[in-house]
Amino acid sequence: MLAPLTPPTAGTALPCCAPFSKSLIGCSHYGSKQSSAIVGNALMFYSNVEFKQYKQTPKSHITPSDMRRVTLFVNGTSHNGKVVAVYGTLADLLSVASTKFGIKAANIYNGKGGLIDDIALIRDDDVLYISDGDSFVDPPNHPDSPHEFHSWAHTDWITLNVGGRRFTTTRSTLVKEPESMLAHMFRDKDVWGNKRDEQGAYLIDRSPDYFEPILNYLRHGQLIINDGINLLGVLEEARFFGIERLAEQLEGVIKNSQPPEDHSPISRKEFVRFLLATPTKSELRCQGLNFSGADLSRLDLRYINFKMANLSRCNLTHANLCGTNLERADLSNANLDGANLQGVKMLCTNAEGASLKGCNFEDPAGLKANLEGANLKGVEMEGSQMTGINLRVATLKNAKLKNCNLRGATLAGTDLENCDLSGCDLQEANLRGSNVKGAIFEEMLTPLHMSQSVR
Repeated sequence: MLAPLTPPTAGTALPCCAPFSKSLIGCSHYGSKQSSAIVGNALMFYSNVEFKQYKQTPKSHITPSDMRRVTLFVNGTSHNGKVVAVYGTLADLLSVASTKFGIKAANIYNGKGGLIDDIALIRDDDVLYISDGDSFVDPPNHPDSPHEFHSWAHTDWITLNVGGRRFTTTRSTLVKEPESMLAHMFRDKDVWGNKRDEQGAYLIDRSPDYFEPILNYLRHGQLIINDGINLLGVLEEARFFGIERLAEQLEGVIKNSQPPEDHSPISRKEFVRFLLATPTKSELRCQGLNFSGADLSRLDLRYINFKMANLSRCNLTHANLCGTNLERADLSNANLDGANLQGVKMLCTNAEGASLKGCNFEDPAGLKANLEGANLKGVEMEGSQMTGINLRVATLKNAKLKNCNLRGATLAGTDLENCDLSGCDLQEANLRGSNVKGAIFEEMLTPLHMSQSVR
């Protein structure tokens, strides 16, 4: 007699067709009707078991043919990716990406920058890039170890857009000067959030002409500048990017490239040529020039601007200096004997030790010579015509003014210590506040009134 069929427990594999058919062979001694009934009952039993086991299978084990798994990254990055399941429409995938990354996902690109506009184009295990509307940006490789970093630093190519011109170089070149701005910008990826153009090049708002020598310096350590490039412009860029060694090198190059300053004095021949080439009505400016030791005697130098010029030890005898500006000029130890100095301006001029014998400071038109604050220590002005001259607060210590015409002169506050004024005409001269200690007033043409001096 056949043993009763026992239902398989949960998790027990269903018997295959071969053992099942073999177990039915033993039913041959039953009648045909009885055998058919037994076989039918057995098939129904096993069919019910299979259906129940399918219903008890968890849904997570179900893998429909239309579901795929992909890895998503934010556009332009290769880290912090998300693995998501792809189902439904492309809009569903964008919605999931927006939730995962906290952005408003609008476009999906493949690894080569192709825009995906149909979900059917996505394959299982694809790596995709999510954008909020921007164009595709090629993601950089991300180093995971010191060894990988060394390789990454030398092979990670970067394109810069400097003032509209594109430069391509490696990251290791840009970080070669560790304290420079470029090193801080590109040592760590995306730390500064550097802006890029539509092709992914980093935007730098500087002059490309001046940036090129700096980039070449970072590449090979040599300063090479093409013709026509202003060194001062390159120096300014080096300072801007904080590349101090290059800035120091440029400062030295600029200093050496400047023509040496010519401090040699101007000769008489050169100055005469200069005078002849200048129209008589044009103002001649010789301010700050060096005429030291030059022979300018008997020349017509009227109304020339010699302000702050070096005229020390010059020979200016019998020169016409009418209306000339000699303010703050150096006339020390110069010889101006017999010179015409009508209306001359010599404010704060240094004429220490100069000789001005027989000079004419008196202007018939009434324009008075102005020597206020001048240094006239030890000068020899014997016999000079100085009517109405302004010598206020000037220094005439140890000067020799013998037989000078100082009628109506302003000598208020003047230092006349040990000054020889013998034979001078000081009628109506103002000596208030002047220092006349040790001064010689012998053989005066007119007596000195007490009201003229208070000191």
